[in-house]
Amino acid sequence: MTNDYNAADNARKCYDVAIQAMREKLHGFRQERIGDCWLINADCKEVLPLLPKVEAVVTDPPFEKEAHTMGRRLNRGVSRGGPSDVMVPEILSFPPITSDLRDFVAGWCSDKCGGWALAFCQAEAISDWRSSFESHGSKFKRSMIWVKPDGMPQYNGQMPGMGYESIAAVWCGNGQSRWNGGGKHGVFTHCKNSGGKHQHETQKPIPLMRELVFLFSDAGQTILDPFMGSGTTGVACVKLGRKFIGIEIDPGYFDIACKRIKDAYAQPDMFVEQSKTEPPRQLDLMEAAE
Repeated sequence: MTNDYNAADNARKCYDVAIQAMREKLHGFRQERIGDCWLINADCKEVLPLLPKVEAVVTDPPFEKEAHTMGRRLNRGVSRGGPSDVMVPEILSFPPITSDLRDFVAGWCSDKCGGWALAFCQAEAISDWRSSFESHGSKFKRSMIWVKPDGMPQYNGQMPGMGYESIAAVWCGNGQSRWNGGGKHGVFTHCKNSGGKHQHETQKPIPLMRELVFLFSDAGQTILDPFMGSGTTGVACVKLGRKFIGIEIDPGYFDIACKRIKDAYAQPDMFVEQSKTEPPRQLDLMEAAE
């Protein structure tokens, strides 16, 4: 009796089956291709394992439970049609981040990001992000801050107001870290309401995101935001000639992100040469499985 088993052939067939399953699963999500931007309406926990490597991650994930309470937040009322003129206690419509989700994102970035990963967070959560990234082999580099000159005061007068947010800066690439800022400090001062109206509860100003994208990536590279929200990171990428992959679980915010990115392409920045590269392709999933 002859043994016809071929280990190499069996491995190839298993690989082909796995790739096909990944493609089919990805096709099941709502997707939009807009120029060099690939937008996916889904839970990042389901999508990230199906994606290729990227050069950088710039994201504003949900904050910790403490920051989601009414007592911690007071902001201008925001609806998906834009901001209102009424100051109201703000209870965020999405759940806070969990330690499992933080660790999942840090693990993916450590494996699939070839450069910087930036994550907005509370000052108290910097150590949590650092621990998660370092446990997966990435190098925590700096706790940066976004200073908000127009931040809300502490109306009850019981403590100082919160006029900044922290940003964890982590190097996930090989070799020595590098960025476009030289000896510049990791302090970024931008008014909350600069760069147009807000259509998301925690939307970041476009000038801030443009500065971060410019400093931590290069033209033509692919930037990922697994918590895309209303698409501000994507708008910054369009304006700076970067490719973009954005994931957003909320269909309403996904629609807003699509419109804002389309509008960004319709109003190109005359001072920035747009990338001539092709947008991400489904075939890139072959790289993701390697």
